[in-house]
Amino acid sequence: MTKPKAQGRGLRLIAAFKLLKGLALLALGIGALKLLHKDVEAIIVHWISVFQVDPHSHYLQLLLEKLSILDDRRLKELSAGTFIYSAIFLTEGAGLAFRKSWAEYLTIITTASLLPLEIYELAKHASIGKVLALVINLAVVIYLVLEIRRSRKPS
Repeated sequence: MTKPKAQGRGLRLIAAFKLLKGLALLALGIGALKLLHKDVEAIIVHWISVFQVDPHSHYLQLLLEKLSILDDRRLKELSAGTFIYSAIFLTEGAGLAFRKSWAEYLTIITTASLLPLEIYELAKHASIGKVLALVINLAVVIYLVLEIRRSRKPS
């Protein structure tokens, strides 16, 4: 028989992970809003020199290329999207932290709904990060399904 304390550890870990993602996205959304009406590329170039990063780095050039298309409209869209995802992650995390059953269902639905997109992206261009994200999200869904089944069994 599994001890209740051990059962709650997985939920706490998932809750912390969701809360961390939610806070990171909230910060990203706020950061995107702070870039409105500013020269994004100039700001990035400034930070490159502050941190003494090689300005000729291939990855840095790719980043600058992607950032060069950010205008105020796209920054607002990016910010709105990150705020929406942040709210979802923070809701999931808080609900899981308080061991609410609705949060388990919400987390299963939202996490599982993104799995096809993750698989598509992985098939398009595989990377360690994409594989890791897929494995973590699959593990979260499987764990929560098993947790729901376990908690719904009559004692």
